[in-house]
Amino acid sequence: MRAEARRQLKQDRFSRATIHAAEQTVHWTVEHKNKMTVAGIVLAVLIAAAVGGWYYNERRDEKASADFGKALQTLDSPVRPAGMPPQPDYPSFASAKERGAEAHKQFQALVDKYPHTHVADFSHYFLGVTSAQQGDTAVAERELKAVADYRNRDLSTLAKLALAGVYRDTNRTQQAVELYKQIMEKPSQTVSKSAAQIQLAETYQAAGMTVDARKQYEQIKKEAPQTEAGQMASAKLQELK
Repeated sequence: MRAEARRQLKQDRFSRATIHAAEQTVHWTVEHKNKMTVAGIVLAVLIAAAVGGWYYNERRDEKASADFGKALQTLDSPVRPAGMPPQPDYPSFASAKERGAEAHKQFQALVDKYPHTHVADFSHYFLGVTSAQQGDTAVAERELKAVADYRNRDLSTLAKLALAGVYRDTNRTQQAVELYKQIMEKPSQTVSKSAAQIQLAETYQAAGMTVDARKQYEQIKKEAPQTEAGQMASAKLQELK
């Protein structure tokens, strides 16, 4: 019984460490970027997960965590400037597409090798976002929808935000709007209400729904006038004049 309790504690610490850092990086993205794309979410969470520390002591779980860290490092590797040859001791890729494809393979291998683990849960999320980066909308939707149904609300909310981005980028405005509203009604540690509000307003704006966009920006400005989200909303309102 004690062994099982210790294992559960380590699993909880794994999730908390990953989710806590994800909260910070996603918050930064919302406050400082005009548009949080799926790629931006990927970068935020992969940096977050990389500092988790991997708290499992069992040999299999340690190996799973180490392999997951390698996949994250791949996704965070730099893209070389055009014409620059690869450096043997400095991993890099010729393009973002090449990097995403390699990371995707590694996350898929993790899902296949370590099913029903926290590592597999997070890997499914990254399979969704890397698929979106590669333009494979069908796989992106499948993976992100599955993660969006997870009981871990912090991870599921991230998946909903990424899925809304997929809908938005494929001109399915209403589906994106519905997801943003769901998040606004039940925000999580990783995705705040203001994050979803900003994305919803920008979705309206991109779709030419100026009246709805203005209403949303005004709401953000009213609720959080002193925050950077409020300042961003003010700037957007000026653009709409």
